[in-house]
Amino acid sequence: MYIANESGVDVKYEGRYKAILVCWVLGLGSLVAWNSMLTIGDYYYALFPHYHPSRVLTIVYQPFAVGCMAILAYHEAKIDTRTRNIFGYSLFFISTFLLIVVDLVSHGKGGVAPYVGICILVAFFGIADAHVQGGMIGDLSFMLPEFIQSFMAGLAGSAISAFFEFICIFLYAYVFPKLPIVKHFRKKAALEGSKTVASDLAAVGVETQSDQPIERMSKKQLILENIDYVLGLYLIYVVTLSIFPGFLYENTGNHKLGTWYPLVLVAMYNALDFVGRYTPLVKRLNLESRKGLFISIITRFLFIPAFYFTAKYADKGWMIMLISLLGLTNGHLTVCVLTAAPKGYKGPEQNALGNILVVFLLGGIFSGVSLGWLWIIGNDKF
Repeated sequence: MYIANESGVDVKYEGRYKAILVCWVLGLGSLVAWNSMLTIGDYYYALFPHYHPSRVLTIVYQPFAVGCMAILAYHEAKIDTRTRNIFGYSLFFISTFLLIVVDLVSHGKGGVAPYVGICILVAFFGIADAHVQGGMIGDLSFMLPEFIQSFMAGLAGSAISAFFEFICIFLYAYVFPKLPIVKHFRKKAALEGSKTVASDLAAVGVETQSDQPIERMSKKQLILENIDYVLGLYLIYVVTLSIFPGFLYENTGNHKLGTWYPLVLVAMYNALDFVGRYTPLVKRLNLESRKGLFISIITRFLFIPAFYFTAKYADKGWMIMLISLLGLTNGHLTVCVLTAAPKGYKGPEQNALGNILVVFLLGGIFSGVSLGWLWIIGNDKF
């Protein structure tokens, strides 16, 4: 039963739109640094023309993200979400600032030492991503689907600024926990046996303790019951990252746009990925059928031969259209999976499933990045 506050407003909905806005900004901050590095890939190719920066930096990022996320997901029931997310955003802030320092110290001249320094900071981005993305998706999984959608839309809107990382630390630590709707769902999760929200509730003066023993499903059971969701999310990013961004910088040939060509392609991908994360808000476009959703995900494997033949035989117009479709479907299907999967469980299971989904998402990114190297085997760029 939901209880109205003194003004007669249902606590379940009070602060809802503020929470959606905060989730968007938190999503923006959780990939702001990394997405910006992809966007300025031409700059790194100018500094390190022989080191395949778009592919190398991505493959450095992913083992740290996947490995750290797997550990965090395994222990998620014992990890304090507030500490986890604040640490992640703080690490993003420090690493982003140091990335600027490396560029200033090296005077933008390239070389092995600055490249190694950038790779180390990219590894820190991966660790921060594991803390923040898994922690936030797990936290939002027992709240409203709109919160996850807004957070994922924020991910797609990323552009570089260390200031955004600082803002995210403040928003998550001091603004988000005080919203009535957030306190409501966290209190509900605590009553269902969740230990991960204890410090968030304590920070706003709410103490909740469950008097009854709580039985929770094992992670293995959650995976088996949601195998189509976790496998689907994995396959979405296998396809996407096998093409984006490495293929766009090294395998699309020379065109009239010159060095602007890959930048246009990356920009179109990011723009349509952003749009795709809002299309599920249109009820008719939101894929709720588990079978239909999985079939749509499998169909995306057709992008691989499509990109190969488009790069080889077609002009830039077709390539721009194709990369736009890749971004649109990536954003749309990601939100459809993440908002559908956590339904029907108690708070602790929803948090655990959210973490599991992010493990498979990052695993798909890592696999896709690794497969992306196959595009350059046998040509003069390998």
